[in-house]
Amino acid sequence: MLIVHILVHVKAEHIDAFRAASIENASKSIREPGIERFEILQEPGDPSRFKFIEVYRTPEGAAAHKETDHYKKWRDTVEPMMAEPRARTQYTQVFP
Repeated sequence: MLIVHILVHVKAEHIDAFRAASIENASKSIREPGIERFEILQEPGDPSRFKFIEVYRTPEGAAAHKETDHYKKWRDTVEPMMAEPRARTQYTQVFP
């Protein structure tokens, strides 16, 4: 499995719109055959900071996700809402 953590800092005036666009994307993403899990977390102390946890069955599943219409729509919609570029870190599963 390939696990991806994405940190996003959103401009304060766009928090609600970012949440809505991200939930729409996630609800479609979770149905993709290459995705095991797709989570969106919001920091309680700073609601402008989000973390995405995306678990792909294979690296090819991650690549296929970026080719979907819903991902491209999300990417283009939320890019101007971000206070800074998103940070992405990849992991492989050790346990369980």
